Amino acid sequence: MLRVTSLLPALLFVLLPGPSRGYFPEERWSPESPLLAPRVVIALVCRNSAHSLPLFLGAIERLDYPKDRIALWVATDHNIDNTTAILREWLIKVQNHYHYVEWRPDDESSAFEDEGGPKHWNNLRYEHVMKLRQAALETAREIWADYLLVADCDNLLTNPKLLWRLMSENKTIVAPMLESRAAYSNFWCGMTSQGYYKRTPAYMPIRKQERRGCFAVPMVHSTYLVDLQKEASRQLAFYPPHQEYSWALDDVIVFAYSARMADVQMYVCNKETYGYFPVPMRSHATLQDEAESFLHTQLEVMVKNPPVEPSSFLSLPPKQPNKMGFDEVFMINLVRRSDRRDRMLRTLYEQELSCKVVAAVDGKALNKTDIESMGIKMLPGYKDPYHGRPLTKGELGCFLSHYNVWKEIVDRGLQTSLVIEDDLRFEVFFKRRLQTLLQEVTTYKLDWDLIYIGRKRMQVDHPETSVPNIHNLVEADYSYWTLGYMLSLQGAQKLLRAEPLTKMLPVDEFLPVMYDKHPISEYMDHFESRDLRAFSAEPLLVYPTHYTGDLGYISDTETSVVWDNETVKTDWDRAKSRKTQEQGELSFEAQNSDVLQSELENWSARDEL
Repeated sequence: MLRVTSLLPALLFVLLPGPSRGYFPEERWSPESPLLAPRVVIALVCRNSAHSLPLFLGAIERLDYPKDRIALWVATDHNIDNTTAILREWLIKVQNHYHYVEWRPDDESSAFEDEGGPKHWNNLRYEHVMKLRQAALETAREIWADYLLVADCDNLLTNPKLLWRLMSENKTIVAPMLESRAAYSNFWCGMTSQGYYKRTPAYMPIRKQERRGCFAVPMVHSTYLVDLQKEASRQLAFYPPHQEYSWALDDVIVFAYSARMADVQMYVCNKETYGYFPVPMRSHATLQDEAESFLHTQLEVMVKNPPVEPSSFLSLPPKQPNKMGFDEVFMINLVRRSDRRDRMLRTLYEQELSCKVVAAVDGKALNKTDIESMGIKMLPGYKDPYHGRPLTKGELGCFLSHYNVWKEIVDRGLQTSLVIEDDLRFEVFFKRRLQTLLQEVTTYKLDWDLIYIGRKRMQVDHPETSVPNIHNLVEADYSYWTLGYMLSLQGAQKLLRAEPLTKMLPVDEFLPVMYDKHPISEYMDHFESRDLRAFSAEPLLVYPTHYTGDLGYISDTETSVVWDNETVKTDWDRAKSRKTQEQGELSFEAQNSDVLQSELENWSARDEL
C-alpha cells in the first residue's frame, strides 16, 4: 500500500494535462501572441517646406511605433523651393521600412491664381488643401486603416510616444497640444456663431498647463489623430463642406464644422510635451521669414530638451558660420558647465554664428589670498540693493570674466564685439535684427560704447529716450544683467580706465554707474568719469533661459558664498531676488512706445492668434 501511494504523484504527472500538454498532440497549448499595432496612415501635405522637412521627417522617423503598421500619404505642389526633391529623396530611402507609401507630387505650377505670395491663403488654396486631405482620408478608409494622423510639415513632434498616447485617449478626434513661442497653439477654446476665433478664460490655463488633461474644444488643427474605427468617423469629411456650411472657406473650420455635424467632439491633450510649432506668418511674409521663424522654434526646443536631429536619410549642405559683421563674438562659459556650453554652441551653429568660447573665472574656486593677489578691493560700503549682503564669489567671478573680455578687446584692437553669456535664449529673427541694428548705428554714425541686446530694465517709472533715425534703439537707463551686449573698442577702453578691480561691485551694477544711471549716488561718487554711451535694443533680442522659481534653476552668481567668508551662504531669499526674476509687465506710462519700430516687430507677436 505504501508503494502504491508513492507512485500516485508520478502517475498523476504523466496522465494529467499540464499548461502546455493535452491528452492528444493536437491539444497542445501555448500562450497567445500580442495584438498587432493598429494601422495608421500619416497624411502630409507639404508646400515650400524645405526649411522644415529635414527636422520634421526626422521626428516622424523617431516615432516609437512599428513602421510596418504605418502608411505614408504624401502630397506636394506649388513649390518655389526644393520641397519636392527632399520628399522624393526621403520616400525612396524609407519606403521599404513602411507598410505603404502613396506619393502625389505636382510641380506644374508654383503659385495659385491671384495669390499674393507663398504665405497668402486665398479660396483656391484652401479648397485645394481640403481636397488633398479628403483624398488622404479616403485612402485611409480604402486600405482599412484604424487611424489617420494629420500633421503639418513644420510641426516638430518631439514625443516619440505620441501615437500611443493619443490612441490611449480613445477619442474620435484628439490633438496633442503643441508648444510655440507665443500664447498661440493648435486648438481653440471658443468659436463665434460665424465660425471665427473667440477668446475665453479657459484657454490660457490649458495652454500654460496649469490644468492638465484632455479637454473638449470646438477646434483643433495642425496635428491631430482621427480614429477611423469609430462609427461616427464615417461622417467626417474635409471636402466638400457640409451642405449647411456657410462660414469662411478655411480648411480647419470646415473640418471642425464637419465634426460638429457628425456629433463628434474634438479634444486637445496637454498631459505631456508632445511637440513644437512656429507661430503662423502674416500673408505678406517671405519664405526667408518663415524659415527664420521655424529656426527659432528649433532653438526653443533646445532650451529644455535635447536638439531635434534631422532625418538620417537626407543629405544636408554644411552650414557656413560667420560673425555677423563683428570683429569677434565672445561667449562666456564656466568650464564645469559643459551642458550650457554644448547647448549654446549648437544654438549658435544652427544660426550659422561663430564665436570664441571664453573660459569664465570660477568665483567659487577663488580664496581670499587669490583675490588680494590680483589687487582686487571691494567698493567701500557696497551692499546688494535688495539683499543688503556683500559681493558673492559668483559675482566676483562674473565680473572678472567680463573684465578679461574687455582686456582682450583692447589688446587686440577690436572695433566692435558681441559679448554673450551661456544661459540665454534668442528672440525670433535674432540674426537679421542684430545685423540691421549694427548696420544702422554704423550708417548714422551713432557715438556708442555699449548696446544691451538683453537686460532687465530696473527703472520702470518713465520711458527711456528713443534714438532718432535708428530702429529699435533707446538710451539705456538703470538695468541689470549682462547676458548680451555689443561693445566698442572705445567702450572697452572706458571700462578699463575706471580701474574697477580696485573698487569692485557686481558687473551689472558697475555698468549703470559708468553711464551715470545708477540710483545710488554713493556708488557713482567713487568713479570720476561716467561717460559711457550706453543704449539698448527695444524690444530685446535675447532673454535668460530660466528665471528665479523655475524648476531646477541655479544661479552661478548668486547661489554662492560671500567673497571673504565661505561660511556665509547666499542661496538667497528668492522672494527678494529682484535680479533673477523675470521682467514684470511695465505700466503704460513707462513703456518705450515712441521707439522707431521695424516691420519685423509686427511679425513677432505673442498672442493667441
